[in-house]
Amino acid sequence: MATINSASLSSPAGSRDGQAGILAEIRDFWRQFFLRAFDPYRPELHYMRGPGPACRAKQAGS
Repeated sequence: MATINSASLSSPAGSRDGQAGILAEIRDFWRQFFLRAFDPYRPELHYMRGPGPACRAKQAGS
């Protein structure tokens, strides 16, 4: 499980009311969330599930 952490909650010096900083933090949170939640790499599809057909053929022949 991945966790998403924010480095700081302070607003940038040039923004009014800090809203631009808050909106940027929210945008970054959702961007990271979607990148991790919908990551196309699924390692469980690459795990070995037991001996394959070559191993079975080798054992059946001997």
